[in-house]
Amino acid sequence: MKSIRVIAVGAILTSAIGGTVLAAQDRTSLKVPDGLAFSEFQGYDTWQPIAVSQTETGIKVIAGNDVMMKAFRDGLPTNGKTFPEGSKVAKIEWTIRQNTVSPYFVRIPGTLKSLSFIEKDSQRFPNNHGWAYAQFVNDPTTAALKPTGTGAECGYACHTRVASQDYIFTAYPPR
Repeated sequence: MKSIRVIAVGAILTSAIGGTVLAAQDRTSLKVPDGLAFSEFQGYDTWQPIAVSQTETGIKVIAGNDVMMKAFRDGLPTNGKTFPEGSKVAKIEWTIRQNTVSPYFVRIPGTLKSLSFIEKDSQRFPNNHGWAYAQFVNDPTTAALKPTGTGAECGYACHTRVASQDYIFTAYPPR
């Protein structure tokens, strides 16, 4: 009788844990309608930081893949030279919260707000000077991401302001 209870408890725990794992969102299937897929940015969370930025309600780390980082280190964009094909950017944005254990005033990331991606591929995106954009907004109650906008140009209008910087807002600050 005791072994049956142990097996039953084990099955319930396995089911509960398995259910939680199965309920997690499969981000690889996310895609902006008629636009970029989340799966095109595998490993974005290990890319090197380009810079950080703060909005009124959030803090972001802007990271680049190896192609983008090499271009920044080489001084791009400058003198009409643009970022190479295959350059990718990830913007990870969180709400801001105060670190209550720090001995000095410091704000740190809170809840994930959104993940945004930029990719340069002139073959696929000739109408946007080679750039494509995607944003996925986080639902803090479910931790599920939802694509916003449609098409690869869903961030292009804002980025035309920095056409002289090859459509990238973030500068690579001195280190």
